[in-house]
Amino acid sequence: MPSLHLPSRFSSPSFPLINLTTTKRPISTTAITMSLSSSPSQSVSNNPNEPKDTENLIAQVLKYHNQTKHFFTNYARGPRGLDWANQPNPFRRYVSSPLLPLLHFPVENNQDSTSVSAPLYHSLFKSLPSPKPISKSSVSQLFYDSLALSAWKTTGFSTWSLRANPSSGNLHPTEAYIISPAIDSVCDSAFVAHYAPKEHSLELRAKIPDTFLPSFFPSNAFLIGVSSIFWREAWKYGERAFRYCNHDVGHAIAAISLAAAELGWDVKLLDGLGFKELEGLMGLGIYQGFRIPDKPIKGKFPEIEFEHPDCVLVVFPNGVNDFNVNYKELSSAIMEFGNLEWVGNPNSLSKEHACWDVIYVTAEAVKKPLKIDDKFLVDKFQNSGVCSEGSYTGLSAREIIRKRRSAVHMDGVTKIERDTFYQIMLHCLPSGCGSGEKQKRQLALPFRALSWDAEVHAVLFVHRVVGLSKGLYFLVRNEDHLEELKKVTRAEFKWEKPEGCPADLPLYELARGDCQQIAKQLSCHQDIASDGCFSLGMVAHFEPTLHSKGAWMYPRLFWETGVLGQVLYLEAHAVGISATGIGCFFDDPVHEILGLRGSNFQSLYHFTVGGPVLDKRIMSLPAYPGPSTDA
Repeated sequence: MPSLHLPSRFSSPSFPLINLTTTKRPISTTAITMSLSSSPSQSVSNNPNEPKDTENLIAQVLKYHNQTKHFFTNYARGPRGLDWANQPNPFRRYVSSPLLPLLHFPVENNQDSTSVSAPLYHSLFKSLPSPKPISKSSVSQLFYDSLALSAWKTTGFSTWSLRANPSSGNLHPTEAYIISPAIDSVCDSAFVAHYAPKEHSLELRAKIPDTFLPSFFPSNAFLIGVSSIFWREAWKYGERAFRYCNHDVGHAIAAISLAAAELGWDVKLLDGLGFKELEGLMGLGIYQGFRIPDKPIKGKFPEIEFEHPDCVLVVFPNGVNDFNVNYKELSSAIMEFGNLEWVGNPNSLSKEHACWDVIYVTAEAVKKPLKIDDKFLVDKFQNSGVCSEGSYTGLSAREIIRKRRSAVHMDGVTKIERDTFYQIMLHCLPSGCGSGEKQKRQLALPFRALSWDAEVHAVLFVHRVVGLSKGLYFLVRNEDHLEELKKVTRAEFKWEKPEGCPADLPLYELARGDCQQIAKQLSCHQDIASDGCFSLGMVAHFEPTLHSKGAWMYPRLFWETGVLGQVLYLEAHAVGISATGIGCFFDDPVHEILGLRGSNFQSLYHFTVGGPVLDKRIMSLPAYPGPSTDA
């Protein structure tokens, strides 16, 4: 029976075999000394649809990825300390844009007997309810259960907000827009609006032709645009911020998908659109003229607060699977948005800034061009597997979504049953269960929003699962990769299904042993990685995916990890425990534990799931105090 072994420097008596660099020496954070010069050297291209050297773009992505890895001996480059005086405002507002208030909803189903009960969380993975029409109420609910504030926290002299969608460092670089037909009591014509979470309101940016959406999409369909403000993350995390922004895009995609599912709506990426189309749809052409410096610099340059358009999602009634999208004609129609009257100017977020040039060079490299030949496919909804439905606490989707919190500490004691663990893993599968096909296509909630086959797997460190041996496991989310994974990982790994594992769950035991210490050390020495029930690293099929599809897949790999992370967050809360995303981990040591060489597979995101430790010094306040709320 193979067992995991680590060198004695990892202080784990049950592990001696994998020779990793020592962690005993002090870690020096190699922070950059930034020049106060602001002389630019590169211009942002205004035409990302121009042919570019694909290999050069991929080379830039690989350069960024390798440059921003954390190592035992040093971390990726970031600020030497936090510049609190210039902490970015977490709330974007468009000054002078009309503010359109949205409706609020009770969190508990029994709080208001006149309210329509939200569906149970776990029921959404089996089937979606009948679709609701577009209305002020349904659109309000979509945002309320996906991107709205979920609470305020306060301790001492500090007060901060939490949101339904999680974010690295609670910095929230993600912004959202709605492109919608006319809605009674909201706007009398089709429109584009920015979502303002602090006010739970829409900021009207422009009115658009009423014929736009019906020309390309089915009845009762609308669009949600997602963008990122890199500066918000870079303020704290430096060069690694681009990774974290794209994690957050994935979390937002999943949050929108699940909130839409409550309303009987399906969600799909319009991934044939290019950068310029996304920019036009969201009215982000106002951010022109940002020039990339040739080195990290500090200074006053408000243009760094621009929004990078990431993606657009089409939201439509579930069961409508027979429509296609003509990307060529859609692109032409979007180009006319430049002639609209756009209202409002973005607010300033900081007085001074620090620009990490490699973020913006890489963002240029991953801009996707318009793909007019892309096929827009809506597959039939595939339900997820059921192993232990009794593990769920019976809460509604809204209760789970809005009460979700990121655990700061795990108690090191809480255990879960094996069938509960298997149930969580079943909801992490992209293809669902019951079809008889292997895992590959993204057909189940919320992965079905994505437009590519699954490229992300999970290596699991199991600590406290009753009935399951402690050790290293692997969840294969695209079974086309299984044989390659067996060849490129350590020869001594077992690759055997664990006891009691459902037949349609491609989970494999690699090796047994107590892996708490190594999980902690791999995740930047954080106790949360060892004190939960299990932790994991999300390992993506990396360089081959970039070469087969393009550099633009780089952020999408992180989106997929964010979608998976959002499922883990909600699953943890649905079974009565908690979870936390971990962006800080030592990249190559994770690969060495698995025996991986080169860049065919790379770890992109870590997670931990377990019993949370609550900090009683922190007081919770309502997200939106009203007349009936005693804050």
